[in-house]
Amino acid sequence: MQPQKVLIVLTSTSTLGSSGKDTGFYLPEVTHPYEVFAQAGFGIDFVSPKGGKAPMTGIDLEDPLNKAFLDDPERVAQVEQTLSPDQIDPNQYDAIFYAGGHGTMWDFPDHEQLAQIAAAIYDRGGVIGAVCHGPAGLVNIKLANGEYLVAGKTVSAFTNQEEAAVELAEVVPFLLESKLRERGAEFSKAPNFQAHVVVSERLVTGQNPASATGVGEQMTVLMNQREQRSASSIPSLTA
Repeated sequence: MQPQKVLIVLTSTSTLGSSGKDTGFYLPEVTHPYEVFAQAGFGIDFVSPKGGKAPMTGIDLEDPLNKAFLDDPERVAQVEQTLSPDQIDPNQYDAIFYAGGHGTMWDFPDHEQLAQIAAAIYDRGGVIGAVCHGPAGLVNIKLANGEYLVAGKTVSAFTNQEEAAVELAEVVPFLLESKLRERGAEFSKAPNFQAHVVVSERLVTGQNPASATGVGEQMTVLMNQREQRSASSIPSLTA
């Protein structure tokens, strides 16, 4: 069997709305799940709304996984040469993971092509994951049955209280926790900036950067279970 593949989605947005401040994807929310996926032997591709170089924030070189990622030319090339959505065949992926960073709040929610890619992966039995502001990519995903992906599921994401704590509640275009609730999700949260990961069917969400590794781990569990089911359904050949 071919190795399973994960598609990681990064924001293309480099500016925090009209504030003029820099933003982008938050590096540890990529490097920590990436390491989990790589250790599991999964293939990994990157896509962004615009394709090409994705803006990066959260560059803490005291974090060994950040340093290892940035010291690897092949990995750096992946985030500097992301695929565009029209280059993606959803049938090639077993999971999709939305990395966070405040930039996602501007370009993830209304990107219909990315939403269609995620829905196609989920509808064929795949896994969807997202962390921190990455769940902004989930709010408008509709499945084949016409229902919102998050409707009736338990999810987490960067909370309204956390947004207020970082003083960006008036800068972001909407509050992510509130929007997910509007879409019919049951919202689960821990105290500010504490790790919190929620699994609901084949959807895995994490509250904040501290949750990134846990999201990768729980996605991996679901993907391995899926592979085991697929393997068990293949008839054995006997002489």
